[in-house]
This record gives sequence, C-alpha cells and structure tokens, in this order.
Amino acid sequence: MPPRSDKLKNTEQELRIFRARALLALVVVVALTTLLVGRLAYLQVVQHDVYSTRSEKNRVRVEPLPPNRGLIYDRNGVLLAENRPTYNLTLVRERSEDVDETLELLVELLELNGEEIDTFYERSKQWQRPFQPVLLASDLSEEQIARLAVNRHQLPGVEVEAQLLRYYPNAEVMAHALGYVGRINAEELADLDATRYAGTHFIGKTGIERFYEDELHGQAGLRRVETNARGRVLRELGRTDPVPGKDLTLTLDSSLQMLAYELMDGRRGSIVAIEPDSGEILAMVSTPGFDSNQFVTGIDRASYQALQENLNLPLFNRATRGHYPPGSTIKPFLALGGLVEGAITPDTTINDPGYYQLPNDSRRYRNWLRWGHGRVDLERSLAVSNNTFYYSLAHEMGIDSLHEQMTNFGFGQRVAHDVQSQSSGLMPSREWKRERFNQSWYPGETLSVGIGQGYWQVTPLQLATATATLANRGHWVKPRLARKIGDTPLARDLPDTPDDINLAQDDWWDSVFSGMEKVVSGREGTARRTGEGLEYRMGGKSGTAQVFSLGQDQRYNADELEERLRDHALFIAFAPIEDPQIAVSVIVENAGGGSTHAAHLARAMTDEWLLDDDAPEVDEVRETLETDTSNVEGN
Repeated sequence: MPPRSDKLKNTEQELRIFRARALLALVVVVALTTLLVGRLAYLQVVQHDVYSTRSEKNRVRVEPLPPNRGLIYDRNGVLLAENRPTYNLTLVRERSEDVDETLELLVELLELNGEEIDTFYERSKQWQRPFQPVLLASDLSEEQIARLAVNRHQLPGVEVEAQLLRYYPNAEVMAHALGYVGRINAEELADLDATRYAGTHFIGKTGIERFYEDELHGQAGLRRVETNARGRVLRELGRTDPVPGKDLTLTLDSSLQMLAYELMDGRRGSIVAIEPDSGEILAMVSTPGFDSNQFVTGIDRASYQALQENLNLPLFNRATRGHYPPGSTIKPFLALGGLVEGAITPDTTINDPGYYQLPNDSRRYRNWLRWGHGRVDLERSLAVSNNTFYYSLAHEMGIDSLHEQMTNFGFGQRVAHDVQSQSSGLMPSREWKRERFNQSWYPGETLSVGIGQGYWQVTPLQLATATATLANRGHWVKPRLARKIGDTPLARDLPDTPDDINLAQDDWWDSVFSGMEKVVSGREGTARRTGEGLEYRMGGKSGTAQVFSLGQDQRYNADELEERLRDHALFIAFAPIEDPQIAVSVIVENAGGGSTHAAHLARAMTDEWLLDDDAPEVDEVRETLETDTSNVEGN
C-alpha cells in the first residue's frame, strides 16, 4: 500500500485568515483615525471659542486690589490712626489640591502653638465667596515668610500678600473714641458689597472707625495678570486702581485727650470736653482704657478673657454708655427750669433748717449740711449746693414739668451726631415708671430727682453736652467728633438738632452763671479751692452721687465702706463765662466728693485749653488732690 500524505500546514487558509484580520484591523484603525480627526476638528473648529476662553482663564487671572484705608488725624494734624505695611497669609480653597494637607503643612511651617493652631483652623473655616482668599494669618515675621517661600511648590492656592494694617499710636488713650478695625466675620461678609470689599479683610468694628466706615474704606480695584502652570504671576496685563478711603480729621485735641487720660491716673471714670460754639468734642476719655491694636489682627483668647473678667471693665465706654446719677451737677439746669415754669424767681429765698418735709409727711429729706444753710437764694443755693432749695423747687414744679425742662437740655436722649453706640441715659417720668414698674409716681421720688438722685441716670457725654448748651445760653449745637471728611468740613447745622432754649428774660442766664461762678470763686463755694489763682472767669458745679441709698438718720462714712460702694465724684465747668471756649464734665467713680476729687481735674482741663504754657502740670494737680480738705457736699 502506498504511504499516506498528511498536510501539517494549509498555506491558503492561513493567508485568507490573515487577510481578513488585516482588513478588520485596517477598518478599525481607519475608524478610530476618522473619529480622532473628527473630534479634533470639533474641538478646534466648532468648540474653538469655548476652549479658547477656558485656556485664557487658566493663563489669565483677575486679582482684587484692596484700597488703602483713610487715615485719621486730630484737629492739629496729629496722626491718630495710620496704616503700616505687613504681610498676610491667605488661602484660596478652590486652587488647593488638598486643603487639609495644605493647612497641616502651614501649621508646621509657621510653628504655631496650641491656641494659635485652634485660631488658625477657625479662620480657615470662615465662609468666603468662591475664589476669594481666606485670611489665615496677619503680620507674618520674616522667618515665617522665608519658610513659606521655600515650600511654595507644596502650597498651591496659598499666597503671602503685602498689605497695610491699621495701627493706633496712642491706643489706650484713644481706644474708646476711635474704636478699632477687625477681621470681617461671616455675618458681615454676607451683607457687604462684594465688589467694593473684594480683597479686603478688615472692617471698622467700633467707634469712629465703624461710624465712618463707608468714607474710610474706599473702593477696591482689580488687576489682570498672566500666570504659569503653577499659578505664579508672570506679568501684569492691566489694572483698575483702587480708590483709597478718605482721610478723617477729628475735632479731638490729642494733647487735651492725653492730659485727660493722665489726670484720671488709672481710676475708673470719664472726662469729656466740648467747644460750646461749634459742638466739637475736644476730648472724650474713658478709663481704664485698653490696647485697641490687639483687636486689629485678632486678640488671643487669654488676653480677651482677661479684659472681659477685669472688674474695672476696660472695654466699657463710660463716656458714652456709663450711667451715673448726676447729683448736684443738675442744679443749674433745674434752676433754669424753675425760672421758666415760674416756680421761682432770681430773688426767691427759703430758710433752710437742714432738711425739707413734704406736707403731711414726717420724713425729713436732709441737706448735706445737717444744720442747714439758713437763708438761701438762687445764687447761694448753687454756690453752697443747698439741697433744701432744690427739694422745694422740685416739689413745686412736679415731675412732669421737671422732665420736660430737663429734656430740653438733652437728658434722656442720644444727642451727639457721630458717636457710635451712645446711650440715652434715663430721664424718669410718670409714664416711664408706669411702663417700667406698673406703679404710680410718688412725691418723694420727685424730691430725689430734684437733687440728681433716684432714677435719673446720665452719661458723661450728656452732662458735657448739657453744660455746653448752658454755656451757649440755650443755643443748641450737636456734639460731633468729625471735623473734616477728606477736604470737606462737616456741616455746622446737623439734622435733628434740638430746638434752642429761649428764656423770657435774658438776665436769668446771668443769675445762674453768677451762682456757678461763686462755686469756684465765692467765699462759700464748694469748689473754692479749685478757683484759687484763676486767670479767667469760670462757672462750675460740683456733684456727689450716691451709689446706694442711706436711711433717714444714717450718716455716710466712706472709711467704713468698700471702695466700690463709695460716692461718685462729679464736676461740670465752662470758661470763660463771658465767652465760653470749653465745657467740661468729669466723673470719677467711687472717689468721694465732687468738689474735692473732680473739680481740680476740670480746672486742669480748662487751664490747658485756655492758658497754653501756663497750665499746671499733672503732678501739681495730683498733689492738690492729696492736700485738698475743703468742704464737700453729699447728696
């Protein structure tokens, strides 16, 4: 049998398979190439404008340019609030690949401690609009800046930006009058104009800084810059410059303000000085003060807690919000009210046995001099601060008339123009008591109001304002702190200025002024020691305000009381009487008699304003306070 022939390889079949596979591969390649070319054409031709814009956005960035905040000067051009260059650390979350990792690295590089780390993370969580930088840290040191620069490649979205930071040269002295700026919080950010505040991290929080925020802030600008793939700026393509805030010139006199602060010598209280003719506030001090610079970059918890827990309340603005019984300082105003109401005349006299009694009432409302002043007329009642005269006058007028007349001088009202967060105090009335306590008004309460006690509460600013109106013979000029905004003077006639106080007879002013002059220059004046060596005519009135009420037969003994239960010392003054240039109110908490512990401070203020180089030094005033043992009235 012939051998069988087996074919191990079918060449023709393999060739057919190869050709089929090659053809399929060619079809696939052609299809994919066609698809790729089509997609490329679609992107380059159809979608050209879209992707060109996106590319431009990646390459070109718009950055906000915050405006420089306006500076604040005193009336003589002394700088009170300036802007100092500093470096801030910011983060744009949308440009960061991993925010948490970036924050951890920043904490390590900045070498923050425990509390600083907590604050750092709290700031990082602050809500911002998309692509707006979050301020993480301010006032970076040179070492911190260097570390951040070396590690910049690991910190996408992080920028170190140079900005001007608010600084107050005399922070403690000016803290309550100027206020301060601070970081914009989430609540404020939601209400702010995003365009105007773009790139801005600070805003006025209190005082003048807050009241004139719109004028001081300015308008943000912007710039278009070209960046590389890492986000670094290569060149600037164009810009719209920011509009800086307007400078503010205040009515304050920094020298007088400093003197008032030094005169208080760390004691709790306030001194306010006003120029009667213009209403310009020359000095407005509340002590103790605080370092407002701490609040600009963000005060740490320990420091803030220490301020809050301080029993002397350094954060509390006593000048505008402190409530005090006015004591005998209101007697000149009450005398004028009695003249207007016809309850007394300039020649009215009473016999003071040392007390006053209401009809059919056995209670005795005592004069501070327990054996009385004998025969007392209007002028002498002011000079010796006789209580009995004003018990009688208050009873004759009644609370309704008394409330009306005292309201005319601004008591119980917010009267200043641009003083932020001022209190209205409390001028009691029959209606007020009914609404507050659902009780009737009693005659004895009228007597208490008649000597500046009871429910009546005033602020030092109100007391200075009333004194300035008195010095103006009833002409009202609203107190103000701003003198010029930019180059534009503040209008003299301000809206809502109270009506002038017009008396039926002009010599009634003379009678009250004469009594006030005798307070400091008369033989019986309660502040006669203060008037020694006066080179001008000065009108004043002392006051001693009780912190708590005494029983009918109790005697006040300061040595037996805790310091904070002792009487407040008050004094008001204006000078010169014939042409008043300054009106002053002084309140020293728990210091005792006003004629001893407040009058000398008022005299030092008027001397400084009127005598220039001849004014006594602060040490001389302190020595006088230590040696003065003149008589002191106590209501």
